[in-house]
Amino acid sequence: MPLGHLGVNVSDLDGAREYYAALMPLVGYEPFVEGPDQFSYRPAGGKHGTYLFFYPALERGEYSRHEPGLQHLAFMVKSRADVHRVHAWAVARGDDVVHQPREFAEYHEGYFAVFWTGPDGFMLEAVCHRDEP
Repeated sequence: MPLGHLGVNVSDLDGAREYYAALMPLVGYEPFVEGPDQFSYRPAGGKHGTYLFFYPALERGEYSRHEPGLQHLAFMVKSRADVHRVHAWAVARGDDVVHQPREFAEYHEGYFAVFWTGPDGFMLEAVCHRDEP
């Protein structure tokens, strides 16, 4: 069975809301629940997949993907062109690109992805699993 949903705490809910409102349509998600103390997205067009919820962090703390907890979030996209589109969006925002778009053959042939850091330092990934030029 697929994972139903993930809940992510963020230090700045309004800033995260703005950031993900721009990102999520690029990776095939649409708004789901919206409220003053949360927001969420689901796969667009009635597709099956994991819903993603964002909540305000109730305690202050430093995040590191190198400590126990969330390492990164990966969004599957349809094409390598979509990976490049997300990369261009992240660069235009001034996000730190951890890995430029390329094939990661160590995962499997055709694994084409970009990795970058978003709000709170979360590492994000857009990946296409198709072996296309």
